[in-house]
Amino acid sequence: MEKFKYHQHHVAYEDKCLNHVTIGMTTRQGGFSAYPKDSFNMARYIDDDRNNVSQHQDMLANEIQFDVENWVFPIQTHQNHIQEVTRAHRGINIRELTDDLHGIDGIYTYDQDVLLTMCYADCVPIYFYSEKHHYVGLAHAGWRGTVSQIVCNMIDAIDFNLDDLHVVIGPATSNSYEINADIKSQFEALPIDVNAYIDKRDEDRYGIDLKHANQLLCIYKGVPESNIDVTHLTTTEMRDDFFSYHLEKGQTGRMLAFIGQK
Repeated sequence: MEKFKYHQHHVAYEDKCLNHVTIGMTTRQGGFSAYPKDSFNMARYIDDDRNNVSQHQDMLANEIQFDVENWVFPIQTHQNHIQEVTRAHRGINIRELTDDLHGIDGIYTYDQDVLLTMCYADCVPIYFYSEKHHYVGLAHAGWRGTVSQIVCNMIDAIDFNLDDLHVVIGPATSNSYEINADIKSQFEALPIDVNAYIDKRDEDRYGIDLKHANQLLCIYKGVPESNIDVTHLTTTEMRDDFFSYHLEKGQTGRMLAFIGQK
């Protein structure tokens, strides 16, 4: 069942069973950044006026009713390192970037009033939650994070029954994203059927569905398939709504994925 729907400035998660979990992802529209004009960039690490990002943070905080001082943001490096965060980490890398939480592409918490955030522009946002166990998590999986199985690391860190875990795989590139044979060979080493998410296109060119690959890895690790929701929304086909690093050759903004419990 599709659980993402459009709101004013972000894509919000809708599940009437959720009472305390806030989950979603921003879009590119309705902001102050020049990526292109009037776009809603959420990244401080690109060439944008820092005041634009601060305004966007305040706008989103007001819309989702989650105060900015309760957000936490790791410095992503396309690896598979994860870290538990707590209320003590709130505010890190939000109003200004620091060396804290550097090289972290997956975070999780059992604390309330902590909003986990990360930036994306084609890579796969993967949300984890269990209301029963007061747990939320967020992972960043491009092709490097996927092939190094960051979702498996996230799941291995969970200390409760996986029947209680829910996973949402959010807006990302479609299988129009292409890799070469060298990268394909790395995926062939994964414990999932490579033919289910990679197809041959041209000489030394293969289309890869990173969302489906991460879904299969979650199933391999024991998450019930019925507990995994994969959105149909794609960054590469929905250019009016999402930034695409690949198609815009890096000259673009970033969306913010977020999940937290109140």
